[in-house]
Amino acid sequence: MNTPIVDFVKKYGSGKNSRLHMPGHKGKGFLGAEKWDITEIKGADSLYEAQGIIKESEENATKLFGSGATFYSTEGSSQCIKAMLWLAISQNDKSKTIFAARNAHKAFLSAAALIDFDITWLYPKEFTSLCSCVITPEQLESELKKAETPPAAVYITSPDYLGGTCDIKALANVCHENGTLLLVDNAHGAYLRFLNPSIHPMDLGADMCCDSAHKTLPVLTGGAYLHIGKNLEKSFAENAKNALMTFGSTSPSYLTLASLDACNKYLTGYSEKLLKCVCKIDTLKQTLKNSGLGIYDSDPLKLTVFGAGDMKKVAENLEKYGVYCEYADKDFLTLMFTPNNSKRDFKRVKKLLSGLKRENDLTPFDLTVGEKVTSVRTAYFGKNETVAVKDAVGRVCACPTVSCPPAIPIVVSGEIIKERHLELFENYGIQTVSVIKE
Repeated sequence: MNTPIVDFVKKYGSGKNSRLHMPGHKGKGFLGAEKWDITEIKGADSLYEAQGIIKESEENATKLFGSGATFYSTEGSSQCIKAMLWLAISQNDKSKTIFAARNAHKAFLSAAALIDFDITWLYPKEFTSLCSCVITPEQLESELKKAETPPAAVYITSPDYLGGTCDIKALANVCHENGTLLLVDNAHGAYLRFLNPSIHPMDLGADMCCDSAHKTLPVLTGGAYLHIGKNLEKSFAENAKNALMTFGSTSPSYLTLASLDACNKYLTGYSEKLLKCVCKIDTLKQTLKNSGLGIYDSDPLKLTVFGAGDMKKVAENLEKYGVYCEYADKDFLTLMFTPNNSKRDFKRVKKLLSGLKRENDLTPFDLTVGEKVTSVRTAYFGKNETVAVKDAVGRVCACPTVSCPPAIPIVVSGEIIKERHLELFENYGIQTVSVIKE
């Protein structure tokens, strides 16, 4: 597998060129990576009008992922989420509604505000976490049958932040039988394509999905993929670049593009490394389970534990020993592994977590159906003010207030903030909230 972007950047960065163009560091600086950091000079191609080395690299990625077309993003899955929703809405002249699982990332709400589509939220039978929202095929079938017109798309997050997954193949079948598309936020699952067999959404029937390459593959932060399904009309792939451009910077990072390009070559021999890593994680999970710790059913590269009291405090203790987790709240702690983790990493985790005592079981998570009073767009772009959470009861949420991770809104823009939300805001350390100005 060739690496045209890497080759170009290295050749230019190693030359004795007079850089009379952006960026302002001119190839010199404090980080050591500046000489590889370039702009759209002659020969470097242009991300949203790709005809040269970027197009060639994206075609390599398309072959690796087996999609109809795969496109690069240097602004993470957030850019891809907005792009695929724009495509779903713009290519549908009958519906401007998206059915979405309630654990959607706040980038989904940003898309709703910018594109101005309606949302029908899908709730699970039981919540165990703000992050988790497993929608069954039976639930989806029931909701779609109620709709007068099929939605423009159904939007699912899988894997979620804890590693929970949905039955993508069955959900895709339900969507297609009911005349709609399935879009998957697969930000945490780029690697799923390289398991044997593949359980990547595009191989399970999804019509479009986004992968944050940087989350599980050796790619710089911000590197992501937008995948378009083989069975979609050509107009989806033809308009994908315009969709990405609409929500992206005209100055994409060539360092990130080069890392996406280099990753193509890495992935040609990745499956064996991945399998060995997954086996190590499985062994670690079983060891911890045998010691009495709660092990959450997660995707293969995640270790999500619970039951040892306040898991935030467990995370703080791990940090004292140089172990930094991906995510922790009072109920769950999530560690993300890849083949790039060392034996020492596994030994540290085993030693530190094996000594924990089981103290509690999971309790039901109260995130019942919200009360909508206005659209997401109106709430987002109307006059708003920031108030203390304790003063927000009865007010209408404007912009969602939640950090990343997990970036899942406790209250959706346009919904009324209720008394029951106060404990959730407290649990996630949220002290102020944006509300519509009265």
